[in-house]
Amino acid sequence: MRRADLSHVEAWFFDLDNTLYPAHSDLFSQIDQRMAEFIARFLEVDHVTARRYQKGYWESHGTTLSGMMAEHGMAAEPFLDYVHDIDVSVLSADPHLDAALERLPGQKIVFTNGSLKHAQRVLEQLRLAHHFEDIFDIAAAEFVPKPQPDPYRKLLAQTRARAQTVAMFEDSAKNLLPAHALGMTTVWVRGKSEWSGPDAHHT
Repeated sequence: MRRADLSHVEAWFFDLDNTLYPAHSDLFSQIDQRMAEFIARFLEVDHVTARRYQKGYWESHGTTLSGMMAEHGMAAEPFLDYVHDIDVSVLSADPHLDAALERLPGQKIVFTNGSLKHAQRVLEQLRLAHHFEDIFDIAAAEFVPKPQPDPYRKLLAQTRARAQTVAMFEDSAKNLLPAHALGMTTVWVRGKSEWSGPDAHHT
């Protein structure tokens, strides 16, 4: 397979979950469970009903968080804090990824639908935090998640990067579509987790 020419790239946008660590780490199973628990308590419903809301809002609003905020007036921060209170020790540092990131010229940004605190914990566990100039999380996006176009434009404006000089790495193909439409080079990081489609799992 011919490798893409990335010599023009001056900025690198990386998704976090299932992109900077392998999907088989199964971190999402913890997040998934805690989402259902939070929704069940918040709405005072049973677990099966909570799961229905969880999946339904992901389908209708793009993310579970967006649906809960819009339909039930839920505050984002308690939800994000709860669902991300997980055991990240299942993640291991990858020296090959560390070396690859070290070789990339230009600014490197984490672009996630998760929270800042979650991204910081994961990056520290992976020993990759020192590579990234910034984390653009769901709060920075004003709780508008990928794949809606606005966060991509906001991130470009914040970094002062031209889309044509940006490469974006994602495990969710649908989250690459707006990046491609804006002119970014896109790289699909394919995994085998059922969650590799919905990067918007927890937000």
